[in-house]
Amino acid sequence: MADAKQLLIPEDARQDPKAFELLRVWVADGAQHVSLRAGIWEDPAAWGMMLADLAGHIANSYEQGAGLDREEVLDRIRESLEHEWNSSTDELSGELSE
Repeated sequence: MADAKQLLIPEDARQDPKAFELLRVWVADGAQHVSLRAGIWEDPAAWGMMLADLAGHIANSYEQGAGLDREEVLDRIRESLEHEWNSSTDELSGELSE
């Protein structure tokens, strides 16, 4: 039985021997805790592409699961991202580790 706290690994990722995990985000003690493969891409812009794709997946899940309009969900995500970008609600901290 899978750990109820962890998400399932997508089937394509389990089947591909070259697949690897990019990041994990946990909520603990009321804060986000992140583990990421920071140096995977030479150009940090690749993270922006990944985050945009992730927003699309999130919007799809709201459309499929809750019947919300995909574009409206993306607009809400974008608004929230811009607000947090300009006025962070959290003080980010951490360090690189192996």
